[in-house]
Amino acid sequence: MKTRTLWLVISFLVIASVLLVSCGPKPPTPNTPISNTPISNTPTNEGKYLTINYEQLSTWVRNFNPFSPSALGSTATAIYEPMMIYNKSTAELVPWLATDYTWSSDNLTLTFKIRQNVKWSDGQPFTAQDVIYTFNLLKNNSALAGTASNILNQYIDSFSAPDDFTVEFKFKTVYTPALYDIANQLIVPEHIWKDVADPTTWTNDIPVGTGPFTKLTKFDAQIYILEKNPYYWQVGKPYFQGIRYPSYADNDAANLALANGDLDWAGNFIPDIEKTYVAKDPQNFHYYFVGADCVLLYINLTIKPFDNPAVRKAISMGINRQMIVQTAEFSYIPPADATGLGDTYKAWKDQAAITAGTWVNYDPAAANAALDAAGLAKGANGTRLDQDGKPMKYELIVPAGWTDWISAAQIIAQNMNDLGIEINLTTPDETTDLEQVEKGDFQWAMYSGSGGPTPYNFYRGQMSSITVQPVGQATGENFLRYVNPQADALLTNFATTSDMTQQKQIMAQIEAIFVDQAPALPLFPGPDWYEYNTTRFTGWPSSDNPYAPGVPWPGGPYNTALIVLTTVKPK
Repeated sequence: MKTRTLWLVISFLVIASVLLVSCGPKPPTPNTPISNTPISNTPTNEGKYLTINYEQLSTWVRNFNPFSPSALGSTATAIYEPMMIYNKSTAELVPWLATDYTWSSDNLTLTFKIRQNVKWSDGQPFTAQDVIYTFNLLKNNSALAGTASNILNQYIDSFSAPDDFTVEFKFKTVYTPALYDIANQLIVPEHIWKDVADPTTWTNDIPVGTGPFTKLTKFDAQIYILEKNPYYWQVGKPYFQGIRYPSYADNDAANLALANGDLDWAGNFIPDIEKTYVAKDPQNFHYYFVGADCVLLYINLTIKPFDNPAVRKAISMGINRQMIVQTAEFSYIPPADATGLGDTYKAWKDQAAITAGTWVNYDPAAANAALDAAGLAKGANGTRLDQDGKPMKYELIVPAGWTDWISAAQIIAQNMNDLGIEINLTTPDETTDLEQVEKGDFQWAMYSGSGGPTPYNFYRGQMSSITVQPVGQATGENFLRYVNPQADALLTNFATTSDMTQQKQIMAQIEAIFVDQAPALPLFPGPDWYEYNTTRFTGWPSSDNPYAPGVPWPGGPYNTALIVLTTVKPK
């Protein structure tokens, strides 16, 4: 599985294999000692244990610190919980550790009502003081990763708990998108963490959380098991004993385990999934891919003639997106429209903007004509020349190993030959590729746009001045360093209202600007990879019952794995 989306305002946990140094006191001894006894290879021990795969690593390293970039994914999918969960399948904030939220009339105070009668997995009561402690921990330790980290110092003036079941956030200036950053922040227990010497390096070996599965009963390099939280606040849930996380060295090994029926829940890229997975057991092997954050072609706007929107649109008309999704993405998702918004934003899409975006339609004749009209004529040998009479020849970078993206890039290069433009595809390693993209050190590049509960993050990452950094300085978004003053003002207006009707009206104008200017070229919405096996468990999200995103990835999207874990049942 490749997790490519750049969560900017929303920061999620990822998995790494670096062992952090443990320091500080240890939490209480768990109710069940950790076992070194091998557990039967029966995938779920007759339906008691649900087996999950979300990332490929040859060995696990024990780290359950939810603020660490090296935390195990179960930290965010099963152990710790947020106040609310944004469910992008239903476009709703689902009450979780908080039951409700309200904005003040001036949108400068955000209040959450905390759920009563919740306990931590060691039996201690959960209160608003734990929420306040968590946000103070993030505010005072910039090295800690959390969904609220980016907004605490920039927008929040103060936060307090007027009583044990109320939390108030007071803002320096109005910024309503912060609702999602705050609501989705994982909360930790003050009575455990207050004595930790260094929260940035603590590995939290025996975690205490409010989540459905908190009891670590087995841990070794190849597999670990979490069992039910004995004090879980959702009465009668979860419906099964525990979750198992086997390790796999690579995607091929994980896909083999999936095809063999060893996994119940996965988030893997599988080529030709109908043949290689579903056909093995059509009754029980299923998948449900939803197009999420858009993959775009970024053409460096500092390179003439690509500072001209007409030239960018001409390039776009020369790209066969239908071939890309059929060949590179196995027709799992449709091509992108000109708004750059995937299926998860359908409630926000403005039809007028979609209709106006004809430049995403494949039309090489029109593309050639538009380039001719822009003064970019072809030479005698058919090579198109730029404004200085030099051959239009550019490098397109795509991360090594991202096979579907590489296939897409190869199609783009072939398409550009038809326009007289030569594209040299290079595949640097993922770290190098990201560094080049973030620093603006590229000619052409493929990468995802920013994601979030609303399209605000995506368009802020394409056209806003607040996301611009000088070339050479890394930025998590706005790789093109493009600013549209009108869009910039509209984005500010969007962030100053909590009225959904007003926000949708503003967003329609922002979409129109993006379609008119085409700063980046949408290619296809990146699928949320999700496979499920109904041999032993039922109640999975599906096309017939899309109650939540099905992806089992750590923390996301927006901690929705918690909804799935508390819904599925043994057969």
